[in-house]
Amino acid sequence: MDSNNALGEFLRARREATSPAQMGLLHSGPRRTPGLRREEVAMFAGVSTDYYIRLEQGRERHPSEQVLGALTRALDLDADATAHLHELAHPGSRRRATGEAEQVSPDLLRLIRSWPYTPALVINRWMDVLAANPLATALYDGWEYSDNLLRMAFLAPSAREFYREFGLDWEQVARSKVAHLRAVAGADLDDPRLTELVDELSFKSADFRRLWARHDVSPLSHATTPLRHHEVGDLLLTCEVFDVSSAPGQQLITIHAEPASPSEQALILLGGDVAPSGQEDAGYALAAARHR
Repeated sequence: MDSNNALGEFLRARREATSPAQMGLLHSGPRRTPGLRREEVAMFAGVSTDYYIRLEQGRERHPSEQVLGALTRALDLDADATAHLHELAHPGSRRRATGEAEQVSPDLLRLIRSWPYTPALVINRWMDVLAANPLATALYDGWEYSDNLLRMAFLAPSAREFYREFGLDWEQVARSKVAHLRAVAGADLDDPRLTELVDELSFKSADFRRLWARHDVSPLSHATTPLRHHEVGDLLLTCEVFDVSSAPGQQLITIHAEPASPSEQALILLGGDVAPSGQEDAGYALAAARHR
């Protein structure tokens, strides 16, 4: 990660991901580089090519609001990518999570423990699992890398096979997770845990390296995921993601199945085997293990 030129790297990646046809340019033969040319972005944004090149190279780091708005239109950015662009141009503008946000509140722990048939997790910005209720712990029992949702998606050998068997596009799911990581990271690319996670995934997964280099930005709020459980078999589940307002950076994930589906029956069966009470809090809070 080049945190010293985050703005320029984002502009370059989004330029290369924006097709000429997307911006209404007529086909003019083969291109040596993917996406738009620098002079085309400069033309659409109404700035000089030299100025735009300086932005990509990091020699110009303080574009005006007017220029940022023009770049948003020139690169056809959506709302999430636009907010990300503004944050990279004005780093430090977003309220950051502190170390205290790694501790899950007792009230939230009691809440998720009270759901006997709804698996629930609490994660931090980097998708480390900070806490899980008994059913979520049982659901992910035996899965590799279940301490971090990104590591599980990219490093678990069976993950890609499961998505294919359920008719889901692993590429699309993986891209959404990486785009979520970009969204929550913002300009905070020097965070030690983020650096550790990205370094590990980049070293072990060519797919992660490719998707991380795209600089896609999109917070995750809803996802469909398959699981194969050693006791109740295959499940197709839906995850809903909610921000924890009392702990900036934390998110609550609830997991459920289609009503009256075989997956719902499997969750009920699994929930019946999980003791709902009488265990210590430590049994429900999972400290995110660091696999180096």
